[in-house]
Amino acid sequence: MQDKKWGDRRDGTWIKDVPGLTTIMMHIWPHRTDCEVYLNDKIDATELLKYLEKKNAEPKDYKTTLFHCFVTAVARMIRERPKMNRFIQGRRLYQRNEISLSFIAKRRFADSAEESLMVIVPKDTDTINEISRKIYGDVKETRARKTTEGMDSTIDAFAKLPRPVLAGALGVIKRLDFFGINPKVLTEGDTHYTSVLLSNLGSIGCPSVYHHLANYGTNSIIITIGAIHKEELLMPDGHKEIRDVIDIGATLDERIADGFYFARSLKLIKHIMAHPELLERPLSEPSDFDYEV
Repeated sequence: MQDKKWGDRRDGTWIKDVPGLTTIMMHIWPHRTDCEVYLNDKIDATELLKYLEKKNAEPKDYKTTLFHCFVTAVARMIRERPKMNRFIQGRRLYQRNEISLSFIAKRRFADSAEESLMVIVPKDTDTINEISRKIYGDVKETRARKTTEGMDSTIDAFAKLPRPVLAGALGVIKRLDFFGINPKVLTEGDTHYTSVLLSNLGSIGCPSVYHHLANYGTNSIIITIGAIHKEELLMPDGHKEIRDVIDIGATLDERIADGFYFARSLKLIKHIMAHPELLERPLSEPSDFDYEV
């Protein structure tokens, strides 16, 4: 990470050399929800499921899941495609200082069960093994706790304030965030301040859906993952085959990059999922994907 200069935030470096169109868009459409782009696609998970079956045959205290693989694939994509790790706040474009991935975990599968915010910050040396172990450990610890902690407890405390006080406090927080000077205690562990928010709807048997971005915070990408299902696909050699397929949907802030960059980034995720051996490489090791194909 570079030394912090004037105009930088605690969580990002100010990018001053940006295209004129991007600058104008940040002023004409200053809100993230005004600039949403939604992409949806299908991912062939046939080879990935074979990989998981083989990997989970090895004795260990946790199972590597499809969601763990997807989190790792997204982390690899962001590491290789740095523009996907940008955000706009205060009408300025920033390069995020670290890769952070978040999701929400239910403490148990029940309508009345509480939800907890989960954030992981993978290292350049991490592979599927470290990321899987981290997710498993964090979720297990969260579900074992009887009380909320961290960002969850902060949110609970704010929610108890009288309505006028809460409205005023949130107004001040939003203003501080505009200038990038809000306290770390209000952002650390918050899914609104991460590179990507992932929603594993497949775990409850639901398809992927469109999910809106938020004007609060710095999160520029939300990805939803649907349930695995069988579908006939056209294979590269021209024949049709029934394969295991996952639907995904991604909502992005179109101001951080152009559509061409977004499309290639999605292609990289599909490539990684089709070649799961790439998940065994450290995040800093390139995928050697041919973007021209």
